Amino acid sequence: MTSSAEQAVLVEQRDNVLIVTINRPEARNAINAAVHAGLGEALERAEHDPAIRVVILTGAGDQAFCAGADLKALARGERIEPEDAIQRSWGFAGMVRHPISKPIIAAVNGFALGGGTELTLCSDLAVAADHAQFGLPEVKRGIMAAAGGAFRIARQLPPKIAMEYLLTGEPFTAQRALELGFVNRVVPLDELMDTALDLARRIAVNAPLSVQASKKIALGIADGRIASEDAFWESNMREGTVVMRSEDAREGPRAFAEKRAPVWQAR
Repeated sequence: MTSSAEQAVLVEQRDNVLIVTINRPEARNAINAAVHAGLGEALERAEHDPAIRVVILTGAGDQAFCAGADLKALARGERIEPEDAIQRSWGFAGMVRHPISKPIIAAVNGFALGGGTELTLCSDLAVAADHAQFGLPEVKRGIMAAAGGAFRIARQLPPKIAMEYLLTGEPFTAQRALELGFVNRVVPLDELMDTALDLARRIAVNAPLSVQASKKIALGIADGRIASEDAFWESNMREGTVVMRSEDAREGPRAFAEKRAPVWQAR
């Protein structure tokens, strides 16, 4: 792991559990190239180390789990994905197109709108602090939830509820997430990591190969990909190209920055 990735992502092994922390609290743990590389490399380590049986993903600090893409870095003209082609193939944050056989628990320590919700969607289980918030607000900005959010939320929530959150862009609380089965536990922040570790250890005591085979069957993981998602990713690319080249995609972020209501042109 490169030094920049090491600073942006902290990795700690406790017995059979690998704790991976996005370490950019000053940027609300937004994803840049270093985080992308660091998260992806941590997942690779977990996948290939027999001693690691469960991964816990969390964010540094008590305000944000992950605020999505680092828009300030983008505005400076910086890439938010690595140059390396293999690392880029892992998808947003080195994770959303990077399925591994080891179970991943999201320990959501705060704000998780946009990309933070998408990281929760591609985790296998989730524990949330009681002040956490979820949601996919991209439609309010003239863009779309392009890191798997648009199709995964429709698979993981009741259809009408999923469409409401996807199309309105409105947030939902940790308690509502629990009611919908989007998270497994909601606890006070100071109990979050202990709760996630307890869940991880209850998985880790089981036969590792049995757990891994069960996850691969449940998600359809084979040869490092989930074949049933291929058509969704193709659609994601096709529709995303249209959206991101539109005038509305420029108007949304501009209106947000100028603190005014956007004026949509549908073009």
